[in-house]
Amino acid sequence: MPGDRCISVIIAAFNAGETLPGCLTGLRHSLLSPFEIIVVDDGSADCTATVARDFGCTVISNGQRSGPARARNLGAANARGAILVFLDADVIPHADTLGQLISHFADPVIGGVFGAYDDAPSDPGFFSRYRNLLHCHTHRIGRANAATFWAGCGAIRRELFQAFGGFDERYEHASIEDVELGMRLTDAGVRIRLDAEAKAQHLKRWTLLRMSRADVLHRGIPWTRLIFERRRMPNDLNVRWSQRISVGAAWVALGAACSGQMLAAAGAVATVALCNWPFLKFLKQRAGWSFPIRALPVQFLFSFYCGLSFLAGALVHLRHTATGTAPLASIKTTVRL
Repeated sequence: MPGDRCISVIIAAFNAGETLPGCLTGLRHSLLSPFEIIVVDDGSADCTATVARDFGCTVISNGQRSGPARARNLGAANARGAILVFLDADVIPHADTLGQLISHFADPVIGGVFGAYDDAPSDPGFFSRYRNLLHCHTHRIGRANAATFWAGCGAIRRELFQAFGGFDERYEHASIEDVELGMRLTDAGVRIRLDAEAKAQHLKRWTLLRMSRADVLHRGIPWTRLIFERRRMPNDLNVRWSQRISVGAAWVALGAACSGQMLAAAGAVATVALCNWPFLKFLKQRAGWSFPIRALPVQFLFSFYCGLSFLAGALVHLRHTATGTAPLASIKTTVRL
């Protein structure tokens, strides 16, 4: 297994003064110590840089906010380790997380690996627990041979990262810049592993508005564009077949209800519940029966606006195709494996 002196941890941080101490404390307690920790201050107006310096991190300033893609690229450009570990500033890695991630690189064919949120999110609010447990469950049932990448808690060989041009900086907000990089890598034959045992606790507080806005504008629409541009929709994670059926059923339920066909609407709602039954069971195991009962309407809403995102993303793709605008997935790579 590669030694600890090969590990560069890179954290893109914007106004992360409240969450960054937890992240860095988690790294301090790691069973495998990184060679260096680089915090890229992405134009913060709070104490983010001060916190990072107090923890002894290397601090790089963007000068102004430009998004996590550019911030991570800047950190990677200044890293010295052979393995780049990306962490979000609002996650706390478990003590064995770095070791779990790095262990996969003992296999020379593995180019990248990513983990998952744990099942104990810090915020006790309903939407925070729902959202973080959804992410946790999605990664737990994902394919070990992944078709994408996740920069919230993921690692990649530095030589590969540099050869493929890093994250696409045209994603100016937290979006799918990691998904896009992962698809470029796997399209070229690079193997990426999903290891749900490499865990991190998420500190973010979610509300229904924040969640739906992120899902539609920063994930659903750009991800749909990426699917059309690369002409590939893997049966995995958020786009596995059960979720596609759930999306269709949610729209059928709404259409049937609006036309007064209540029996058909009820059947479609039952289909949504059936498609998401493993997740609802997971919620029941973690929080009792009341939680999945409350979560089912939110899951129905999630399926509905995922369909809305897909339609909007398809329209955006058609518009860009008609006008000849370069797609987001047009980045060229310098290596083909």
